[in-house]
Amino acid sequence: MSQSTPSSTPPTPATVLEEERHLARVRKLLIEHPPAVNTQTDQDLVGELKRVQDEFRTAKLEDRGSLMEQINGLTAMIDQQAKKVTVEEIDPANPYFAHLQVEEDDRARSVFIGKATRLDNGLRIVDWRNAPISRLFYQYDEGDDYSEEMGDRVREGTVLARRTLLVSEGELLRVGTRKVDFVKGRDGWRESSRDAQRLAGGEGAALRAGSLAGARLGSGTKLRADKHLPDIAALIDPEQFKLITADDSGVVVLRGSAGSGKTTVALHRIAYLAFESKRFSAKRCIVIVWGRAMRDYVAHVLPALGVEGVEVTTWSEWSRARITELMPDLPLLVADDTPAAVTRLKLHPGVSALLAEHIAKTPGPGTPRQVIEDWAHILTDKVALRAAVAGDMSEAALQRALDWTVSQATGVVNYAEGELGIDARLDVEDDALLLRAWQLRVGKLQTLGKPINYCHMVLDEVQDFSPVEVQVLLGACDKHQSVTMAGDTRQHISQEAGFSSWQEFLARIGVESRALSTLEVSYRSTHPITRFAIDVLDDNDEPPPRTTKDGPAVELFRFGDHGACVAFLSEELRRLLASEPNANIALLTPDPATSEVYFQGLRRADLPDLRLVEDQRFAFAPGIDVVEATQVKGLEFDYVVLIEVSARHYPDTGHHRRLLHVASTRAVHQLWLTCVATPSPILPEAVR
Repeated sequence: MSQSTPSSTPPTPATVLEEERHLARVRKLLIEHPPAVNTQTDQDLVGELKRVQDEFRTAKLEDRGSLMEQINGLTAMIDQQAKKVTVEEIDPANPYFAHLQVEEDDRARSVFIGKATRLDNGLRIVDWRNAPISRLFYQYDEGDDYSEEMGDRVREGTVLARRTLLVSEGELLRVGTRKVDFVKGRDGWRESSRDAQRLAGGEGAALRAGSLAGARLGSGTKLRADKHLPDIAALIDPEQFKLITADDSGVVVLRGSAGSGKTTVALHRIAYLAFESKRFSAKRCIVIVWGRAMRDYVAHVLPALGVEGVEVTTWSEWSRARITELMPDLPLLVADDTPAAVTRLKLHPGVSALLAEHIAKTPGPGTPRQVIEDWAHILTDKVALRAAVAGDMSEAALQRALDWTVSQATGVVNYAEGELGIDARLDVEDDALLLRAWQLRVGKLQTLGKPINYCHMVLDEVQDFSPVEVQVLLGACDKHQSVTMAGDTRQHISQEAGFSSWQEFLARIGVESRALSTLEVSYRSTHPITRFAIDVLDDNDEPPPRTTKDGPAVELFRFGDHGACVAFLSEELRRLLASEPNANIALLTPDPATSEVYFQGLRRADLPDLRLVEDQRFAFAPGIDVVEATQVKGLEFDYVVLIEVSARHYPDTGHHRRLLHVASTRAVHQLWLTCVATPSPILPEAVR
């Protein structure tokens, strides 16, 4: 009699078995009971709500839970009718992303959190943005007692289970609990620890110089399995949820380190506001981002959150469009050789204050021609400009800027008055001053003859905007001033604009400092990457972030020439793509010339999915992107290799320290550095 070989597949955890049973039941009910076409009128729904509320008042204690769910569902339907929102159909292949089990009045019940609500035929699926019970999922952890006002009563109970889930094509792939994640792979289910790592030093925590012989880029099966992540809404933490659901009027300022979820919070806040109140029409919302890459990314994300029609643009695109429409007499050409001193002068907060003072005391008609005159006046008043920027610019730099602005303003005014043969050009920084002058002299900015009044605005990477640019944008909002600003002074890389102090910046734009909220946990990069990025910075007043995962040490590899470096990387990248075909890898270079050298070298090695990224046109796909470090703010990659981190390209300046910090924190799992020349002095001693 032959003896059977025991299976090597580990047994399925009990928690996973439970969730698989739940999923099978919910999918069966969804398929058997497709959503009926809603023909109920507001009057019908209100009548039914009153009937259920009356029944609730006289119901037995054990029946009140199900009746309360009906009340919540009817309330949501009435609200959706009022806002003329089409109820999203729940996809049986991906019906929800979380499971919450609570106990109230000695009775346990389960609720599933998704992107739409179904509370009929035994289904208990609620929309994360709307149902009061979803607050319990975001604000309480497993084992917590709660007391929350829901409907017309206070509900008290205990959270028995809180789990994040990933369901794809009807299959359960991941279950996240308080301490452990269960991830499904080819060989069955495995555990993945969720123990957090705090940002701290300690024995054995030092960086180490790379060894070519032992070098290995990759996280192996762990990364491939962890590619299956839950819906992002399932990963929102309590502090983020509190900010998402904050008051719908006034300014919310999100301060946080790279990877702390600032943009996630800002975008989910739009989705939440659009769902909760009919005042927030998607077509009257706008997201202003730093660059083309983030614009393309956000434009893709918002529809996935159920928000269609939000304008997503960059400051330069938005301001240029306003200038062209409002002041057609101005030259269309923009200078591409503006001296840095001119940029610094025009974006200095003292200059915008000078503009406001001039307009306040100088009578004039509210016309485009007068706006141009106001702009030209302050840029040719040398005495006033010297006083406005006193102590912040050297005399030589200020004189270079004044020579430029006086000549330029004279030419632009003559051009606007119709003189022929004048090669007049504006600087990109003039857009903010001209638009601010319009607001102060004429009033609201307009488009197609109508005032611009955004009901909600998201301003991302605000640390690289000047105060006058932010003032212009705030002036384009309606009376409620519903604005979400997100930023991190550590990531300030615009050399002649932006700010380094939150308190000073908020004071200049007239926002109370109590609007400032800090996201303290960095979810993107590993503990070693985050430590390295913090160590690169010099003096910084921001509190260090906490991290949530460990990983390989940061390594520096030195070579005699770029050819040797290309040969080494081609071998490692080929091996990495073979073992992790879904990985996205960034080779971040100091300039376009270096990008071209490494792209051509790796292309000769015939590496697959190799892309030279120009003008921030990212594919957002697996493969290798070769691009300058200045172009990746706001993005993330599984693996990052910083090319030629040398003293020439990264000298010891505050700007280059912040640039290296930003580039480093694009990495999710692993960070390497390469260098042919002398390593940068801003690298920590251990890695040099």
